[in-house]
Amino acid sequence: MKTSNTTNPLRAWTKGVVLALAATFSLEAAAQTQTPVQQYGLLKVAGNKVVDKNNVPVSLAGNSLFWSNDGWGGEKYYNANVVNWLRNNWNAKIVRVAMGVEDGGGYIGNPVGNRQKIKAVIEACIAQGLYVIIDWHSHHAESYQPQAIAFFQDMARTYGNTPNVIYEVYNEPLQVSWTGTIKPYAEAVAGAIRAIDPDNLIVVGTPTWSQDVDVAASNPITSYPNIAYTLHFYAASHKQSLRDKAQTALNRGVALLVTEYGTTEASGNGYVDAASTQEWMNFLKQNGISHLNWALNDKAESASALVPGTSPTAPWSDSYLTQSGALVKGYIQSWNGTVTGGGGGGTTPPPATGTLVQAESSHTAAGVQTETTTDTGGGLNVGWLDAGDWMAYTVTIPEAGSYLIQYRVASPGGGGTIRVEQNSGTTLRGSVTVPATGGWQTWTTISHTVTLPAGRQDIALGVPAGGYNINWWSFSKATTGARTAQPEAALFPNPAQSQLAVMVPAATGLVQLTILDAQGHEVSSRSIRGTAAGQQVALPVAGLKPGVYLVRIVSNGQVATHRLVKE
Repeated sequence: MKTSNTTNPLRAWTKGVVLALAATFSLEAAAQTQTPVQQYGLLKVAGNKVVDKNNVPVSLAGNSLFWSNDGWGGEKYYNANVVNWLRNNWNAKIVRVAMGVEDGGGYIGNPVGNRQKIKAVIEACIAQGLYVIIDWHSHHAESYQPQAIAFFQDMARTYGNTPNVIYEVYNEPLQVSWTGTIKPYAEAVAGAIRAIDPDNLIVVGTPTWSQDVDVAASNPITSYPNIAYTLHFYAASHKQSLRDKAQTALNRGVALLVTEYGTTEASGNGYVDAASTQEWMNFLKQNGISHLNWALNDKAESASALVPGTSPTAPWSDSYLTQSGALVKGYIQSWNGTVTGGGGGGTTPPPATGTLVQAESSHTAAGVQTETTTDTGGGLNVGWLDAGDWMAYTVTIPEAGSYLIQYRVASPGGGGTIRVEQNSGTTLRGSVTVPATGGWQTWTTISHTVTLPAGRQDIALGVPAGGYNINWWSFSKATTGARTAQPEAALFPNPAQSQLAVMVPAATGLVQLTILDAQGHEVSSRSIRGTAAGQQVALPVAGLKPGVYLVRIVSNGQVATHRLVKE
């Protein structure tokens, strides 16, 4: 357990020793670390969930490559270096090869070349212990059923003895009949696969660009086992109505995989809708659904994860990520595969809107180290922060103006400071004080508002005073009336047993404090009068059942929501 910088005289010495012994410890850690496939084994469908070798529901996060077609640009990323980077830097547990079929440069025109490209990725995933989806990336697969059968027979014979492989037999059917077109095609291809590979998961596309999952669920495939269904969404275009369709399908007892989603409009372009993406992530988490982002590519469109011109030789720093890529990396990096409590994959609690940046993803840093965090979703946090340390990140600010910056922090004694800097520390954008949270792994969220210019730029988090850990930070366009450099309400202790302290920032008028259960039902509510200096308010929670709750604070016309764990 880490101790405070002010109470542990050995801390500075330990910091140097850990750096010196990093190679030794990394070997020991590597020996103890399981790959995703070692951890979860053969995936199978049980009811409306995909479960692991121990019959525990599992939700995986990863990346879809772009079309494999010759000359389309995305094929250059079909290599082992990219797979290694996604596993080691993104913490991806699953990768999808999107093998183009009928379009120019696809499998029909060049079967040998496309097979070679996807085999390079499949075999890299197997070597890294990742799951890999072999996707027949077509909008008219029923027109190429004989070729699909021959292709998947080849894949089953070659890779069917490994638990890594998942077969996606139809990417996105158009507005065609499920019962008359898609289902008969899928049954024919599934039958050919099952004659060779009786076990590995098969995923079937659904009508209307894999959105009508409710239609497929009303007449599912029953002639072959271990079948799941494809759900695709693009966050800026697809909202609650599509989630309602997905919920209907789940209620009808089928399992879903989001083998492709985008943070943008359905065209792959337009704006990055971070708020809608967060709503989708919440839904996927709650229902334990795996998801893969479209696309690991550098095409000049909003949905691409990489900026145009990014070399296919990995690894890359985060400066090569687009706005969408940076947002998605945060989710994938912290997604915890095992579903607990009947819910979903579990992410580190991200902000309701905006772009999330994992603290450990800095492209340059001085004086800091990482460690495993116990914050929700796991992953790594940055620690060992002393005065003078710093971390630099490359981000894209969509437009000049005021931005709310949130930080996920933990500190036993408080008193630390986070400072937003640019231009090698010569430009100060704002600073915020880290409160005492009760421990190095007792987490809360603080925030302040700063003014930022537009465009792609480096932002550094400076440490004038240390004594805290940071798990992630985020930025989002500030709402009208947002206050500058004002700490957001913080909850501690969290988890709580009998009493919860809520740090309420400076406010005018009444402040409404509400506790809601996991279903959004109000459990308790209290109104207080705001003060110019802010205040600490005690809320009794002894009467709450153990579980996850939300604490909503309404003040100054703004709403902030925080996650509370009741022990």
